[in-house]
Amino acid sequence: MENQVLTPHVYWAQRHRELYLRVELSDVQNPAISITENVLHFKAQGHGAKGDNVYEFHLEFLELVKPEPVYKLTQRQVNITVQKKVSQWWERLTKQEKRPLFLAPDFDRWLDESDAEMELRAKEEERLNKLRMESQGSPEKSFYDTFHTVADMMYFCQMLSVVETINAAIGVTKSPVVPSLIQLLGRNFILFFVLGTMEEMQNKAVVFFVFYMWSTIEIFRYPFYMLSCIDMDWKVLTWLRYTVWIPVYPLGCLAEAVSVIQSIPVFNETERFSFTLPYPVKIKVRFSFFLQIYLIMLFLGLYINFRHLYKQRRRRYGQKKKKTH
Repeated sequence: MENQVLTPHVYWAQRHRELYLRVELSDVQNPAISITENVLHFKAQGHGAKGDNVYEFHLEFLELVKPEPVYKLTQRQVNITVQKKVSQWWERLTKQEKRPLFLAPDFDRWLDESDAEMELRAKEEERLNKLRMESQGSPEKSFYDTFHTVADMMYFCQMLSVVETINAAIGVTKSPVVPSLIQLLGRNFILFFVLGTMEEMQNKAVVFFVFYMWSTIEIFRYPFYMLSCIDMDWKVLTWLRYTVWIPVYPLGCLAEAVSVIQSIPVFNETERFSFTLPYPVKIKVRFSFFLQIYLIMLFLGLYINFRHLYKQRRRRYGQKKKKTH
């Protein structure tokens, strides 16, 4: 004798955005649950009121719902969640006015409309508080989230900084080309290749120090250039422009070096930018090899820039000392 198709006991409750269905079937395996044309279809083999059998039911909802039901199986029941298309309170679950015999309210989850509105307001307030806390951010989270917070601005500023090198090259400014070019290429390499292409590097603490050192020197340098364009000399700003680089440039170089050193195992593991030489023997060239060369060039570039800035400072303040003798 074939198993008889039976209807299980189904309990329901609602919120403004969701419907909850609890199907009283235990030991359910591979249930078929879907929504087509606003009708929920359920069919499953399980143990219900009539023993182990195939249980099935269909429910046409009162209002429109989203056609992606979410269900969870437990040993004793099947829990189904259905999203309403429009957040509103329904007067009943089904389109037919008479409630099906197998359907009953789930009093464990039942709320009337006013209670549901209070719950909704409480959840919304909790969500807003959470967003407020996230927007304020803890210092530790902000510290490690530097890249995602300011990366777009850093990309823009570094791309715009090419103008400084071009101005030096075509004679608009008196700055030498080589130190300006070294700084431009070095920073862009760190930003676009070492940090920008590797998500594993973007949440490291060293990013904060790199960006902080880059920005610190420019706070004094660019206002100095702006005032120079209108022949203004603010002595405090001028002294800062010719002095702050003494601790900041070495610290910035150290931060860049740490970022490169930390990225070497990451590039080795991912093999990004690595390639194989076909001739004469197949040799794999890892990108970390170029990073090690870059480390040497980084400190060489620091020496060139340091020497250039030292000469500028000596030219600016050394002559005044000679006049006093």
